[in-house]
Amino acid sequence: MRRSRWYGVSAVVATAALVLTGCSDGSGSGGGGETDGEAGGEAEGDMTGTRACVILPDAASSPRWENMDRPALEEGLAAAGFDSDVQNAQGDTNMYATIADQQLTQGCGVMLLVDYNGAALAVTEKAQAQGIPVIAYDRPIEGADYYVSFDNVEVGRLEGQAIVQGLEDAGVDPAEATVVYMGGDPADGNAAMFHEGADEVMSAAGITPAAEPPGVWDGEESATNFEQALTSLGGEVDAVWVANDTNAAGVITVLDKQGLTVPVSGQDASVAGLQNVLLGKQTATVYKQVTLQAEAAVDTAVALLEGEEPQADQQLDDGTPYIAVTPVLVGPEEVATVIDNGDADAAEVCQGEVAEKCDEQGIEY
Repeated sequence: MRRSRWYGVSAVVATAALVLTGCSDGSGSGGGGETDGEAGGEAEGDMTGTRACVILPDAASSPRWENMDRPALEEGLAAAGFDSDVQNAQGDTNMYATIADQQLTQGCGVMLLVDYNGAALAVTEKAQAQGIPVIAYDRPIEGADYYVSFDNVEVGRLEGQAIVQGLEDAGVDPAEATVVYMGGDPADGNAAMFHEGADEVMSAAGITPAAEPPGVWDGEESATNFEQALTSLGGEVDAVWVANDTNAAGVITVLDKQGLTVPVSGQDASVAGLQNVLLGKQTATVYKQVTLQAEAAVDTAVALLEGEEPQADQQLDDGTPYIAVTPVLVGPEEVATVIDNGDADAAEVCQGEVAEKCDEQGIEY
């Protein structure tokens, strides 16, 4: 596998010291050990206590939720012998609450929640009041029993690394560069972690933000915000730290209109992100192999359903056990890794003008 001199995808992308002792016997009975997480003491043979209830946040902020997380979670839980109810709140906090009420009424042995604008907090409290443990998935939730996500500060560090290296490769002194910061929605607890990690690396290189519009998880709004920031800077920009690929795509549409190509970061290894990386419009994307995160979440859920105690070697500031998965940085030479892992379809990525770039990287489609 070809590697560039600085992106270096690791051959091992693994969870950080995830130690789980519980394993399903495949019968769907969930083991039978009685714990606080046994959903209100269901009668013997009642399967509601062995069901995993999952709420995804939306389908707009990233294509990963429906295209990657849903099937990985459903298949993983089924393979372990447990039923699951995976639903999507479609970016609506009221719908989030309604889905949760319906799931709790029907019975859950564990809840796996991706927060959306704080909606998961009340659901967490309600579930725990019924003795149901809650796994915060991808985004932190105050008071959750476990947090399963990627190492989000490291995600930010990798993004910051992409910006610093991109500037140096362009012959621009990072300490003298005009850099715009385009973060994520502050209502998402991960957004602060991404910012922390990115700023740690960029500030160490002497970068201070020339402009920093309000953070959002929306490509069109991000484009509007960036365009306004660029105007305020007289059209001058040397790099743009962007928190994810969807927002990066919006920023790139503005840069394209102005005939500008500068270092741009992102994450998720989305199809659009990979295309922009291959085209040289996005310096790199942070690849978070969703199947690994889903596996860690499934293992955690199975352990809880079987009355076992998952172990993690990290914790959030509030003491929540944190099971972290390692992200990696992907440049043009590593796009094939994402495709080979089944997290992107070559035919979908290698369309139009991108096809020539795929040929250059030896990607078959």
